[in-house]
Amino acid sequence: MNWQETLTQLEAGTVRAANQDEAGNWQANVAVKEAILSAFKAGKNIAFDGIYQGFVDKHNLPAREFTADDNVRLVPGGSSVRRGAHVAAGVIIMPPAYINVGAFVDTGTMIDSHALIGSCAQIGKNVHVSAAVQIGGVLEPVGASPVIIEDGAFLSAGVVIVEGIVVKKGAVLAPGVSLSASVPVYDCVNEVMLEKGADIPERAVVVPGTRPVSGGWAKTHGLNMACALIVKYRDEKSNASLELESILR
Repeated sequence: MNWQETLTQLEAGTVRAANQDEAGNWQANVAVKEAILSAFKAGKNIAFDGIYQGFVDKHNLPAREFTADDNVRLVPGGSSVRRGAHVAAGVIIMPPAYINVGAFVDTGTMIDSHALIGSCAQIGKNVHVSAAVQIGGVLEPVGASPVIIEDGAFLSAGVVIVEGIVVKKGAVLAPGVSLSASVPVYDCVNEVMLEKGADIPERAVVVPGTRPVSGGWAKTHGLNMACALIVKYRDEKSNASLELESILR
């Protein structure tokens, strides 16, 4: 893929860094990720003028500029959307926030202050990304799928999601939940432990938890490790924020 054309298509949303198949599984779009890497290799560091005076970056990956016709609310105060990121109409971005190259943010989503949408991350429709949420980026290896947040998910303050974790539709993550390929997730409703790196199920309500260390010196000292707990599943009428507040109380 030509990197110039690919960056334009990414911004338009006509190609994506990851795609969902008919079975609902997500795979990285290797050609797109290779094109992004080619853009980095082709780029030369330059000093930007005008409103970006004092900043230095690749000449071919500048911050995007929006107009009222884009129907995106990019509130003043230090936010940035990099070249090659798609931000759909109806998205709100509160300052400061950052959306990196290859990311896709669908319509109706709210990106709150101090939030990061990493490279190639895919954010669905009507997702609430609360303050200080960190969505990790995955450019290399090119075959690795990025973090996916599907439609209607609610990510509370301070949530961290990395290493290609998929959060399925309507899931709710409580403040401080951290998800990676190595963090175990226990489904307290169905009384099972999910496979490491498995998708967070649709409409799951997830809170931070701990589990005892299984052996050795740490066990003798009563130490615990972080995990995540699915404490319930939402129904069709439940309100994510109100339900989460009730659970945490």
